Amino acid sequence: MIRLTLAEIAEISGGRVVHAEPSLAVTGGVEYDSRKIGPGGLFVAFEGERVDGHEYAGTAVAAGAAAVLSTRDTGQPGVVVEEPLAALAALAQAVVARLDGLTVVGLTGSNGKTTTKDYIGQLLARLGPTVAPAGSLNNELGFPYTVLQASTETRFLVLEMGARGIGHIRYLTDIARPSIGAVLNIGAAHLGEFGSVEGTAQAKGELVEALPPDGFAVLNADDPLVAGMASRTAAKVLLTGESELSDVRATDVSVDATGRASYTLRFAGRTAEVKLAVAGRHQVANTLAAAGVALSAGLPFDELAAALGEVGIASVRRMDVFTRPDGAVVIDDTYNANPSSMAAALRALASMAGGRRTTAVLGYMAELGEHEISGHEEVGRLAAELGVDRLIVVSAEAAPVADGALAVDGWKGVATVVADQAAAIEILDGDLHGGDVVLVKGSRYRTWDVVDSLRPEEVRP
Repeated sequence: MIRLTLAEIAEISGGRVVHAEPSLAVTGGVEYDSRKIGPGGLFVAFEGERVDGHEYAGTAVAAGAAAVLSTRDTGQPGVVVEEPLAALAALAQAVVARLDGLTVVGLTGSNGKTTTKDYIGQLLARLGPTVAPAGSLNNELGFPYTVLQASTETRFLVLEMGARGIGHIRYLTDIARPSIGAVLNIGAAHLGEFGSVEGTAQAKGELVEALPPDGFAVLNADDPLVAGMASRTAAKVLLTGESELSDVRATDVSVDATGRASYTLRFAGRTAEVKLAVAGRHQVANTLAAAGVALSAGLPFDELAAALGEVGIASVRRMDVFTRPDGAVVIDDTYNANPSSMAAALRALASMAGGRRTTAVLGYMAELGEHEISGHEEVGRLAAELGVDRLIVVSAEAAPVADGALAVDGWKGVATVVADQAAAIEILDGDLHGGDVVLVKGSRYRTWDVVDSLRPEEVRP
C-alpha cells in the first residue's frame, strides 16, 4: 500500500485514531491474517464466526504492524471504524485515486477467471510492475485487499471480479474503475443465485458498463452472451476467439498427447504460431483473452506469441498436471467446479488419454439451485460420451453424475458412488496403474484430499 498516516486513514474510513499520534504512518502492506503481517503494515481485525481478529491485534503489532484497523479499541495503535470491510473498500478507492499512471484491468466470467488473471499478470509484467496475486481474490474482501497491494511503482493492477447477484460487480468497479475489462464466458456457475445464464450475463456485463470511452472491452466472440455485451459499453471493443468475427483469433488449433494446445494467432493481418505450456483445450480461449488484454495495454504483437507459450498457472489446484513416480498422470483441478468447467476438464482428460485407462474422480457441484440434479447428470453423460473408463463419484449429493453416465447407451465404463473422500482414496490405492490418467475435480475442499493422496508429499500445495 502507498504510505498513509493514521490521520489520513481515519479521514478516508470515517474512523478515529487511538493510542498513537495521527502522524504515525503505515508504510507496509495490509493483512487480515496476523501471521502474514510485515514491518510497517496495517492489520485489519475482522470479527468472524470462529475467529475474532481483534484477539490477534497485539500479536500483529509485535510482528511489526504499525497499526490496527478494528471495530473496537484493542489497546494497540490504530484506527477504530464502524465496519472494517467498508473501511477497506474506502481505503482501496482512495489509493487508486492517488496512483497516477496506473492501468486497472478487470476480469470476470463463469469459468477460468483466476487462470486467465494469472496469464494476464505474466504478460503485463513484460511492460512494467504488475500486481496480479495468485489465488481467487474476487469478492468484497479479496478485491480491495488486492487493490491495496498496489504502490507508486505499480503500472498494472489486474483484478478478478466475482458476482453472486446483480450489482456485485458494479460495487467492485466503484472501488477501482478499470480501463480494460475482459469477459471470458457465461456458464452455469451460481445458477442458484442468478436463476439463468441470461441473469448471469446481466450481472457480468456490469464490468463493461464501467469502462471509459478510451478504454477497451475484451469480449469472447465465441460466446453469444458475451459478444452481445458490446452494445453495453462505451469502450472500444476487441473480440477474441476462434470465430471469424474475432479481432484476436486462433485458427488451426491442435492438441498434443500431453493435452497442450497449439494454434495460429491472428491479429490485424498478422500471424504467429503459439504453442502453449499449459494443459487443456479450453486454455486456447483463456490465452486469447489474455492476449487481447495485453495488446490493449501495448504489448507488441512481435513479442506476444512467445510470451503466450511461456505463461503458466500461478494459482494452485487449477489444471495442475503432474506425473507420479509410478508413471500415472494426475490432473488436479479441485479448486472449484460447475458444469462448464467440469466439461472442460473432462475433455482435457480424454485428449490426454492416448489409449491409456482414464479415471475421473468427481465431487459435488455447489450453487446450482434448481439445476442441481440436471447439472450433475449432464456431467456424467459427457464423461460417458467421451469414453472415460472409470467414474468415482464422491458423496450422495453428486450421485446424479453416475446416473447420467449409466444412462448413455453403449458406455463400457464403470461408475461408482462413494460416501466420502476416504472411500475414493481407498479405491485408487487398490487399483491405480502406472499408465493411468486421473482427473480429480469438485467444488473446493470436497476432493482436495483425494488428489493430495496421489501427490508425492514434497510437491503438495
